[in-house]
Amino acid sequence: MPPPQHAPDPDSLVIIGAGVVGCAIAWAASQTLGLSGESTVVLEAAARPGTGISSRNSGVVHAGLYYEPGSRKARTCVAGNRLVWDWVAARGVGHRQTGKLLVARDAQEEAQLDALVDNAAANGVALERVTLAQARALEPALPPTVRAAGWSPSSGIVDAHGLVRSLQIAAEQAGVSVVCSAPVTRIEPLEHGFALTTPRGSMLARRVINAAGLGATRVAKLVGLTRAMHLARGDYFRLRRQPAWRRLIYPVTVPGSPSLGVHLTLELDGGCRLGPDLAWVEDPEDFSPARGELQHAGFLAAARALLGPCEAGDLVYDSCGIRPKLVGPGAPAGDFEIIEHPRGCWHLLGIESPGLTAALALAHELIGVLDNTGPAV
Repeated sequence: MPPPQHAPDPDSLVIIGAGVVGCAIAWAASQTLGLSGESTVVLEAAARPGTGISSRNSGVVHAGLYYEPGSRKARTCVAGNRLVWDWVAARGVGHRQTGKLLVARDAQEEAQLDALVDNAAANGVALERVTLAQARALEPALPPTVRAAGWSPSSGIVDAHGLVRSLQIAAEQAGVSVVCSAPVTRIEPLEHGFALTTPRGSMLARRVINAAGLGATRVAKLVGLTRAMHLARGDYFRLRRQPAWRRLIYPVTVPGSPSLGVHLTLELDGGCRLGPDLAWVEDPEDFSPARGELQHAGFLAAARALLGPCEAGDLVYDSCGIRPKLVGPGAPAGDFEIIEHPRGCWHLLGIESPGLTAALALAHELIGVLDNTGPAV
């Protein structure tokens, strides 16, 4: 890390957090701000990038079906879907555009599927009602309880670790410095910038972007911005001895729901997982397998409802992740928030799903503001 300076570099930028969003912002900054001499440093609290929210999720590239039309989630997910598919294809990151089947099992869910089709259309996204014959042609093992189905062709899966790593490498090749094991413990606003303190040393910056994920509200408090954060833990179980599923299989949920429900996600090596569920927790480091293993009965019921016959031995506990939500129990899903406070310090808050998909679009939007080429965020 550079030693303390007496005055900030007039074009310096510090990004806090080296997850998928932080690394995407760093790369975008190197492509625009870097051309005018911007010095960009990324400070990551963990020992390596991408070990937080970015890698503890389903690894799904979302299409933008669920989010309120006109919201930042909808806008950046739809744009990010195209950007991420182009990025991973060009950079050799593991991915598969599997598509997604949404299955309705009763009249209420069928009505909700129709609402999702309308919501997707308002976002400019294809979600097609398909016949049961078409759905079974895509997935022959669908259970007989499926009453109706929708098909999202632009959904799929990506190697989340590989995506973060590719963004980090691209940013570093463009001159960005990524410093790990450097949690920011103090931010002092100055007349023309900020002084940042970490256990590895201090540095000055003209502008700061807080993309710290689960730690974003803690970082925001360092400059006097208080925002409530609600932590939603989601567990995953691995499927054994199941049919060779080829598509993502999701239940139907109401647009704006705080969770998409327990669904079938695929892995690039051919494995299958169910999850995530939703449990409100207090500890952002609560990754205990013991808590997750207690959810076995609930996951078994979800598996049977979604996929058909399933035995207790077909499910084994896998892992969990924690999502930062700006709204708590009983409230509809909130939007991504980007707040400038104080001037020159931007905070990205509540960047949960579809953050993996939206990362590049969020980066382009925010750097456009810093570069005076984009609309206000």
